[in-house]
Amino acid sequence: MKKFLIIQTAFIGDVILATPVCSELKRIYPDASVAILVRKGNETLISNHPAIDEIFTLDKKQSKVSSIPQLVKKIRQTKYTEVINLQRYYSSGVICWFAKTEKRIGFDTNALSFIYDKKMPHRFGDGRHEVERNLSLISHHGVAKTSRPSIYPSSADFQKIAHLQIQPYVCLAPASVWFTKQLPLEKWVELSQQLSSKDYAIYFLGGPSDWELCQNIISQIPNSNSQLQNLCGKLTLLESAALMQGSVMNYVNDSGPLHLASAMNAPVTAFFCSTTPQFGFGPLSEEAQTIETKDKLDCKPCGMHGYKQCPKGHFKCGQSIAISSIQLP
Repeated sequence: MKKFLIIQTAFIGDVILATPVCSELKRIYPDASVAILVRKGNETLISNHPAIDEIFTLDKKQSKVSSIPQLVKKIRQTKYTEVINLQRYYSSGVICWFAKTEKRIGFDTNALSFIYDKKMPHRFGDGRHEVERNLSLISHHGVAKTSRPSIYPSSADFQKIAHLQIQPYVCLAPASVWFTKQLPLEKWVELSQQLSSKDYAIYFLGGPSDWELCQNIISQIPNSNSQLQNLCGKLTLLESAALMQGSVMNYVNDSGPLHLASAMNAPVTAFFCSTTPQFGFGPLSEEAQTIETKDKLDCKPCGMHGYKQCPKGHFKCGQSIAISSIQLP
């Protein structure tokens, strides 16, 4: 029996974009064992995935000096057919190096790429989506060129949000880890005002740390009432995904909720401020649109992940996005 281990210990969106690799391996080898290593905290996101048989976690809040050897010891209990490293960072290369396996596979941008039996280029802006880049690592198995990512909320997850689905609704996820990836607050206020005139229920999604931002947006909407609900910190990732699936539209930044929408094939409008869809992280839902400034800015994109503040001090890539030009559902 073939045994595969996929390594992806980055953020929520990265884990979601790794699921096509798991799904394709399971499709081609139904009897294979597919394990995945993710950052601790992200395991619940893929706990119900039918293509994943085992989940390892790396606690990045601990010292890597102590946590990686302990993890490697667990991983080395199995000899894998292939270890497929989707990350491009040194620590993931170390784990891949010490795993027991017949073949090691990864991207040429990893500092330890010399250990790989097969390595593939990872380039931004070449027209390929990250899913396509990930699948290139297992192209020798005859996989599909691209595939939509997938996650699987449970029946309990859908039951948890059923009372929120009585009337048509939209979901907004205004927050991002990176300030320059986040549509400015006043733009979210303007969008919320326009949506509230459509008589939709409006649900704000995010983690506990996003509650204050969303409450600030709600407080600036005249005559706001129970039609606007701040659900930040009240739903799990899978419950949020279940809610997004039934939404008339989901409005998100270039961040994790974008990929939740893709995984659920939920309608999505994604705002790209300092980054660009050309990096390969755009939405993959059948009903999807990306919104960027129409201004020609020589400073955009300013980086892969954005910054805590605009390097130029003006944040024109976000401030010049025209909400009035967006066609609402």
